[in-house]
Amino acid sequence: MTETTLQRPDRTRAQISEKTLRTDRWWTSPALLATFLTLWVIYATVRAFMQNWYYVPQYHYLTPFSSPCLSKGCLPEASHFGRFLPDWPILPYATITLVFLLGFRLTCYYYRKTYYRAFWQSPTACAVREPHAKYTGERRFPLILQNLHRYFFWAAVLISLINTFDAVIAFHGKNGGVGVGLGTLIILVNVVLLWAYTLSCHSCRHVMGGKLKHFSKHPVRYWFWQQVTKLNTRHGFFGLVTLATLAITDLYIMLVSAGVFADPRIFN
Repeated sequence: MTETTLQRPDRTRAQISEKTLRTDRWWTSPALLATFLTLWVIYATVRAFMQNWYYVPQYHYLTPFSSPCLSKGCLPEASHFGRFLPDWPILPYATITLVFLLGFRLTCYYYRKTYYRAFWQSPTACAVREPHAKYTGERRFPLILQNLHRYFFWAAVLISLINTFDAVIAFHGKNGGVGVGLGTLIILVNVVLLWAYTLSCHSCRHVMGGKLKHFSKHPVRYWFWQQVTKLNTRHGFFGLVTLATLAITDLYIMLVSAGVFADPRIFN
């Protein structure tokens, strides 16, 4: 059969006049995700540039949106890694790390699917005709930059270590020594879930066993690969949940720092 009688599938799309033959509410998921992501981006952007109510000195609570606090405008006690960024309103206190975290999330395989469907309608849902006339994949600029995800992963690991440090020093008592409050637990839960999201990344799974030809010769790495694979099945869940826990953690620290209410203490 020649090309004149049957067009190659990679040169045309199926000619279906209906947008979809689906009868379920296929639009619900992309609509909810688009709303959720839009609201989150607005909140995170406002808080990142607010440069206020980001730290509770009594208990060493530091919001993840300002961690690490690298600006000269940061409080000295909130700056554990130095203050070398200029104190400009256009620069968030954690500008450097926020850039890498944004890159990690934007190039994440799960987030690609989410915003491709929710915003670009490419496609909006399975078996739903998309408005684009052609598909070029991720071979051209700017989508070819999605391939940087494997490098953003290592930056995310480093930032997760910094967040872990923030959680450790949040076990600070009002009268010195070790103490635990509601804020301590919120920060701790957020960090645990951030680690779950980071380690469930497809790039992490590849690091554990992607280049191995014989698992039997590498039992330790094989075990780690198995554990990461289990987490990987929940990667999308962790991706959305951590957006919620980041906002909750930041909001709680903001309210305590602003004096809206006091941090309930479990002890000290």
